[in-house]
Amino acid sequence: MAKSPSPVRIAVIAFDGITPFHLSVPGVVFGAVPEEAGGFEVLVCAEGGAPLATSAGFSIAADHGLDAVDGADIVIMPTWHDDCRPAPPALLDALRRAAGQGARVVGLCLGAFPMAQAGLLDGKTATTHWAYADALHARYPKVKVDPEKLYVDEGQVLTSGGVAAGLDCCLYLLRALRGADLANRVARRLLVAPHRQGGQAQFIERPLPVSPSDGRFAEVLEWVTRNLSLAHSLDALAERAAMSRRHFTRHFRQATGTSFKQWLLAQRLAQAQRMLERSDAAVEVIADEAGFGSALSLRQHFRAVLHTSPSAYRRQFRAQHAPGGD
Repeated sequence: MAKSPSPVRIAVIAFDGITPFHLSVPGVVFGAVPEEAGGFEVLVCAEGGAPLATSAGFSIAADHGLDAVDGADIVIMPTWHDDCRPAPPALLDALRRAAGQGARVVGLCLGAFPMAQAGLLDGKTATTHWAYADALHARYPKVKVDPEKLYVDEGQVLTSGGVAAGLDCCLYLLRALRGADLANRVARRLLVAPHRQGGQAQFIERPLPVSPSDGRFAEVLEWVTRNLSLAHSLDALAERAAMSRRHFTRHFRQATGTSFKQWLLAQRLAQAQRMLERSDAAVEVIADEAGFGSALSLRQHFRAVLHTSPSAYRRQFRAQHAPGGD
């Protein structure tokens, strides 16, 4: 029988005055992973041992102190105070210590502020809630703030935008750690989009269909996802949606927050990931069925977006789920 991957230890940092929803996001995503799929040990930690007030009018108790970051694989700062006040020295020390020990440090929403104060974002691109992006840039000029992104992965450090983008960022992490198929299953259970690109805009003008033409538009996107191996031109898709090319292009960005080219690439990469995880098909076959046209094109896009090769991705995924694998 295949051995389950070793659990990933995640330390989530709470503080007095935290918003409960922000705090719950990592637990909701990683807690939904079944143990046989390689579960996650999620530890809520805080400075001191006193109960913590929340913005919702009730108190909570963290079972662990900030020393829980020691030995954690991932440390998550789920948000921060709305006034963006300086973080206390103990919290900054914990974040620096975690990074020094090799943990991935994640700042969801305003959680980017303590990370920036700790110096973990110096010289790196980061995002935060769009309404606070100017404040982050003004206070920490060494950080390259991009207010448009849902989330930004800089390797050891990750940051995300507003509240819901925290779900996207955690699902992105889950996808990287346990594969696209499992991340999609968790997303379906949570009734959220299975994969939104980090480069997608935080604000989408019209996220839901509001007219018959929107319904046709949604049907076109669904058709594309079922036919990724085909070449897709804007002119042909606009005609299928009964729109002009210009109207289709503008409508697409309003509805999805990204360009058609970027969206299509994300769908094709996700399909390639699923095939690498589920099948022994050759890379050339996967490239053709996912619509990349050639194995070289697939490898180039895989490297540019996922920072690995298709073969290495498959080996890593199989090693995690092989008998005796870690």
